[in-house]
Amino acid sequence: MRDKTQTNSAAPGDRLIRVGAVVFFLGAVATVVTVAPLLLGTTPFPTYMFGLSMLMGVGFLIAGVGVFQSIAAGRRQARAGQ
Repeated sequence: MRDKTQTNSAAPGDRLIRVGAVVFFLGAVATVVTVAPLLLGTTPFPTYMFGLSMLMGVGFLIAGVGVFQSIAAGRRQARAGQ
């Protein structure tokens, strides 16, 4: 079965995993930027900046949905091969 799979073929859920990783990374950057003034003793950012830190969780959830889509597609493919 492996010899029929192309290496450049995109499985279901791959795009969601990539988007989730980008959103997670943006949330991680926002978290570092938001926490840095608190550690450096400068004026903290406004409250909405802390909301941007929530992008880490959102990105994690998006990537998780993509992983579950990939798992479901693999199971469907395995059942069709039986």
